[in-house]
Amino acid sequence: MKTATLPSLRVDPELRQAAEALLKEGETLSGFVEEAVRRNVEYRRSQQAFIERGLAAWQAARDSGEYVAATAVLDKLTERVQRARTTGGATEPR
Repeated sequence: MKTATLPSLRVDPELRQAAEALLKEGETLSGFVEEAVRRNVEYRRSQQAFIERGLAAWQAARDSGEYVAATAVLDKLTERVQRARTTGGATEPR
């Protein structure tokens, strides 16, 4: 597979210096920027998928007319948090 380039990026000298100061041994500034772009792409994909699932759930509830009360959801979440605290973080799958 051929590689492609990202557009050149102009930044304040202070930002470049801050990024360079945080580089790990053997890490390049280009590698640092590439990793940042990859993480942001994955974050935005996850965010979009989350929104799509939420909209689909909303549409399904609207179509069926069956909704779960907010208090029921909060009660269940509170129960899971309490169980996680007492078991050291382990929770049951949904």
